[in-house]
Amino acid sequence: MILKTKTLQMTKTPQTIAGQKQEQDVAFFLRRAFKDNPEVLVINDFKFSFNDETAQIDHLIVYTYGFVLIESKSIKGHVKVNNQGEWTRSYNSQWAGMPSPIKQVELQQDLLKEMFMHHRNNILSKLLGIKQQGFNGRCWHYLCAVSSNAVIDRKTMPKVISDKLYKTEFLVDELKNIMNLKHKLLRLVSVTDTRPDFSQRELNSIGQFLISQHIDSNTQQVDTAPAQLKQTQAIANTLELEPELKPELQPVLAPTNHLVQSNGASVATLAPLLPVNTLAPDQLPILNCKYCGESTQYTPMYGKFGYYINCNQCSKNTSMKLPCPQCQSKNTKVTKRKETYTLNCVDCGFEKQII
Repeated sequence: MILKTKTLQMTKTPQTIAGQKQEQDVAFFLRRAFKDNPEVLVINDFKFSFNDETAQIDHLIVYTYGFVLIESKSIKGHVKVNNQGEWTRSYNSQWAGMPSPIKQVELQQDLLKEMFMHHRNNILSKLLGIKQQGFNGRCWHYLCAVSSNAVIDRKTMPKVISDKLYKTEFLVDELKNIMNLKHKLLRLVSVTDTRPDFSQRELNSIGQFLISQHIDSNTQQVDTAPAQLKQTQAIANTLELEPELKPELQPVLAPTNHLVQSNGASVATLAPLLPVNTLAPDQLPILNCKYCGESTQYTPMYGKFGYYINCNQCSKNTSMKLPCPQCQSKNTKVTKRKETYTLNCVDCGFEKQII
């Protein structure tokens, strides 16, 4: 299941463009392999901060038995690693040193472990209701995925590094070997596999926690803005949520309240009035973040209260279970088929795909 997609950045230099392309390629293979598997959670481009340190993980996988961190590297030409673990690569027939992506992802893993252990009481349940579970006993792995057109010199490369270095198209095969997922019934009768596993509820809890910890550059700018500016920005963002609405559905604005500035002056703010509805209920967009109004940038998730979305902009949750837009009944339910979520009204039979 994909919890977060790759966040595209405005890039200009050939190096940053190639780096972003490599991350997109890895994300593509991960999506093809695991998008329909609820026991494998994929978070692309995960940035977090803990204990005054910040790390950015290109791809993070949470699965039944543990975690896999993946560092993506765009490498054209040859790549070598000597016995001291020092990396070099060739570009236009010129050799140059480069930072070790293996050491980089090791540091990311250490910080992630620290954050998990600090918050373990809020994430994991207690074993038999007594002993608090942790994360150190779980499976931890990290890999480096390099461009498919790279030439890897494995003859002189230390085996411990070669075993963690894969071209993009072979990455999923290695991930499946690492995870070695078994059917739930086989786990109960297996005497050789002693790995402690997460329940589906714990997996969902871990995924929700990680999404809540993700640092988004847009969110950071809003959070550090003055209170009056944040409210003005929220109003502006709300007006731009549905740019493709037909003219008859554009909201009519009217001054509805006032902000008092520090100098005592009163400033009128604009709030959208309900538009005149000229479309049938099944044509109306009905799912968006109830906190900031975001209608496209969110992640579908599942918890103990059912299906919901986690907003990529404000990191807050909104239930998918909404009142029926046709009869306004609250007797509705949400069903999921692969990546499609549908709202169904029990009273009037109304049905609409919401994602």
